[in-house]
Amino acid sequence: MQGGIRSIFSNGHVLKNAVLRHVCVAPPSMRPLMFKRQESTSTARIEEHGFESAKISDVLTTKGKGADGSWLWCTTDDSVYDAVQSDAQHNVGALVVVKPGEQKSLAGIITERDYLRKIIVQGRSSKSTKVGDIMTEEGNKLITVTPDTKVLKAMQLMTDNRIRHIPVINDGGMIGMVSIGDVVRAVVNEHRDELNRLNAFIQGGY
Repeated sequence: MQGGIRSIFSNGHVLKNAVLRHVCVAPPSMRPLMFKRQESTSTARIEEHGFESAKISDVLTTKGKGADGSWLWCTTDDSVYDAVQSDAQHNVGALVVVKPGEQKSLAGIITERDYLRKIIVQGRSSKSTKVGDIMTEEGNKLITVTPDTKVLKAMQLMTDNRIRHIPVINDGGMIGMVSIGDVVRAVVNEHRDELNRLNAFIQGGY
């Protein structure tokens, strides 16, 4: 997965530039017409619709409020056993942790990694251990994004910090969570759409 993400980062502009080079390569008799079209349709116009502009808010909208993993949470007082059961039931790898009675107040995140390292490896009981005792706490290594964060920035944060889930917050508190799968799908879809737009540009669709 990490190798695939790095490939997207390193090759994303290669795809675009290859298509743009194709636009610029034309017989001499055609070049004036080609240049005229390029001047009327600026690179900035293509860029503003490209994958670089996709935001986390777009990912959350695509997932929808009912999507598993988008709005799943537990509290600091829940047992680790109950949290893991919720993970298994919804087929997700992490839960947002909130303070008891305050669903919008982000306290941290609990992941499969937390369970393995702090319960299984240490021989602790998941039924007698509270989520708040093993979670990654807000303000202590917990990485978050906002709805306005660019998808590529979120992907970079995940890659650099070797994490697979990031809570999404705004001024009102916690509003959701995105996974590495969510952001990779968003980038792949934007690449596909952008190549289609560039192809339409070459063929005179713009």
